[in-house]
Amino acid sequence: MTTPILSTHALTGGYGDFQALFGIDLQLDMGEVISLIGANGAGKSTFLKSIFGLLPVAPDMVRFEGAPVGGTPAHQMVRKGISMVPEGRRLFTGMTVEENMRVAIDNARMSEGDGPWSRERLFQLFPILKEKRRQPIENLSGGQQQMVAISRALLCQPKVLLCDEISLGLAPKVIREIYAVLPEISAAGTSIVLVEQDVTLAREASDRLYCMLEGRITLSGISNNISREAIASAYFGA
Repeated sequence: MTTPILSTHALTGGYGDFQALFGIDLQLDMGEVISLIGANGAGKSTFLKSIFGLLPVAPDMVRFEGAPVGGTPAHQMVRKGISMVPEGRRLFTGMTVEENMRVAIDNARMSEGDGPWSRERLFQLFPILKEKRRQPIENLSGGQQQMVAISRALLCQPKVLLCDEISLGLAPKVIREIYAVLPEISAAGTSIVLVEQDVTLAREASDRLYCMLEGRITLSGISNNISREAIASAYFGA
């Protein structure tokens, strides 16, 4: 049996005395895209933060390439091969598009020339960024900023990309443009975890789907095989 590239095991976590996650078991295989859906407050973002070392968890609760990595600081997770596109993008204002990308290159697990992702390849993926490469981040639209955030994460040369609500607040046309590049990212050897509220987007973009409710997994399976009725029941706890 093939070892998942990323897995969680009875993962619990939260903020101080507030417990937000209750025994989450999840796995991501090499080259796979999985989506994690659920309403606001279901624990999706907390789950990603717990994987990425932004919240404390026990080592065995998160495994990367079979090795326990739970609680490893985020900058070390990047060095291991896990990168994250955070909710809200968290780009560096006062810096240009290319300067934001440069930050990732300087902290990547391998040099730009040795990994699958380079600035030029990302400019092919998102042509508008090449045109605006010397523009300050704050001059870009929300969709263009999201493209920079994804590019910055990919320039860390990750084996696993964690995406937290990358469609949030964007126009439908821009969402389609961003989601259209996910198969190419996956084909380059980057496995993806998508946190997404839009059920249709989540199903179409992923191989497998997990649904969360109140910090627990309420449904999992192959995305195309799960009925809308089953998703609605798991999503709302009906």
